[in-house]
Amino acid sequence: MMRHTTVHRLLILLVIGLLAGSAVAKQALESAAGAWGRQLAQVVSDGRVSYRTLAREPGPLDAWLDQVALLDPDSLAAWPRPRQLALLLNLYNGTTLRLVRDNLPVGSIKEIGGWFRSPWSLPVVRLAGETFSLDELEHRRIRPVYNDPRIHVALVCAARGCPPLREELYTASGLEEQLDDQARRFLQRSPTKNRLEGGTLWLSPIFKWYAEDFGADEAALKAWLEPWLPGACQARIRWTDYDWSLNAR
Repeated sequence: MMRHTTVHRLLILLVIGLLAGSAVAKQALESAAGAWGRQLAQVVSDGRVSYRTLAREPGPLDAWLDQVALLDPDSLAAWPRPRQLALLLNLYNGTTLRLVRDNLPVGSIKEIGGWFRSPWSLPVVRLAGETFSLDELEHRRIRPVYNDPRIHVALVCAARGCPPLREELYTASGLEEQLDDQARRFLQRSPTKNRLEGGTLWLSPIFKWYAEDFGADEAALKAWLEPWLPGACQARIRWTDYDWSLNAR
């Protein structure tokens, strides 16, 4: 009887320890996210980034990325999908910012990686004990899993041709509103990238590169765009030039 009681107590202590560890990890992640979110609001203005400030003050971004790297895989898998997606979008954008910051000075993210390797193939993403590339994060862990075309207005590759980087982190509770706002900003407030001009729908090449994510054909893409660009369904599509210069300010 004494042995069973001892084992029972040990199991209870183990469970308590695991719960306490989980609570501490959650608090550490939230604290790091708060500090990084505050810095993000300071370094981003109108979609442009002060990479010099990030280089002078690397602590908040690095601390948050470190906490994401330490996440427990099972805990992450149990998160609600909006919370998962918000984290992955933030991770993509934050890792991209660090990649550029750590390779300054550059005029374009495409200068990073050398002749035979693109910046998106470098093993720079750290998540829940794994290390992999930005390409894997986007094309294997975000796009096919969450199947939301608005992903393409949220991921920012550090180029001026990209959608504007938000001055805040994506959150589980605000994700729907944030993604709709991103679509609005990219489609309605970036006329050099997207605009409806007479009977012509000028679009960013992003919509050509990832056409399959917006539907089976051009008609489906136009239907998806219609709420933000009324008249898109009747227009003919032409493509704007993509500006790969750094989204720095």
